[in-house]
Amino acid sequence: MLKTKDILDEKDKRLRTISKEVEFPLTKEDKELIHTMINYLHDSQIDELAEKYDLRPGMGLSAIQLGVAKRYFVVVNEIDEGEFETYVLINPKMISSSVEKIYVEMGEGCLSVNRPVDGIVPRYARCTMEAYDMEGRKIHVRAREELAICFQHELDHLNGILFTDHIDKKDPFKDKDQMRPI
Repeated sequence: MLKTKDILDEKDKRLRTISKEVEFPLTKEDKELIHTMINYLHDSQIDELAEKYDLRPGMGLSAIQLGVAKRYFVVVNEIDEGEFETYVLINPKMISSSVEKIYVEMGEGCLSVNRPVDGIVPRYARCTMEAYDMEGRKIHVRAREELAICFQHELDHLNGILFTDHIDKKDPFKDKDQMRPI
């Protein structure tokens, strides 16, 4: 079972690695890792399980956060109490985005960043990702609001970028009035 301590911390230089494209068919190890990531994210969002197994709640996780420099991430989005949608995006690319920018009013978070971070991270309000599913079929996923932010956050991980990189160091709330908080 994946534990919070298994997720790389922001100080780990591997998080700055640009992940490599995945070839199909997926290896047994990649399939197992994807299922492990799904289970962690699912369980971490259920209070009793998160407490029982000491899991930090998370919605998305990239392979690189577990030290695997391959271009895939998983998102488990709670759409209703105890009801989840799961997304597995392999070799994802953002193919379109809105003009409108948004940010997480409470501050964006990350399973690899174990500290509070002040500042806003500008993100597109809507985006469309082109990727492959676990069988190697091309898929298109449209996302908005929180889900769009999560997809952009995880895509950044695959390019060696942390959300903290988007925050203006001199003015952490720069251009706040030009974006919509969610």
